[in-house]
Amino acid sequence: MMLEHREGGCHCGRVRFRAGVDLDLLSQCNCTVCTKKGILHLPVVPEDFELLRGKNALTVYTFGTGVAQHTFCSHCGMHAFYIPRSQPDRITVNARCLDGIDGPSLKPTHFFDGRHWEEAQRRRIAEGGHAPATGLNGEVTLKAILDRTAE
Repeated sequence: MMLEHREGGCHCGRVRFRAGVDLDLLSQCNCTVCTKKGILHLPVVPEDFELLRGKNALTVYTFGTGVAQHTFCSHCGMHAFYIPRSQPDRITVNARCLDGIDGPSLKPTHFFDGRHWEEAQRRRIAEGGHAPATGLNGEVTLKAILDRTAE
């Protein structure tokens, strides 16, 4: 794993973050919300993620189980990062929101079949993917990020 420390954020600049990302882990999901957002996923452990600013600019959208915390800037609407249902103890950075990234050159090497979520999650874990603690809600992870952010 080759971590690069990169900064990124939303379109208007109100939400800014710094994260340790590995572009070799770039993935795509075909669930309804990821498809509509056009997000390309980079998984990040909480220790490698810092919200630099924008805590008060974030709005959270949840649906279905309510485990995932889909954050977006309440001003420009950009989804720079979120807490995924598949790994509610981690953060997913939207690779398209990294500074200096060439969006069209991004080529996901992993795929999560979010339209068949339960089966895809079982397969991801069986193939050696991170298995989160049972019953964990992404709200806990998001709160921890927000609590350590000044503004």
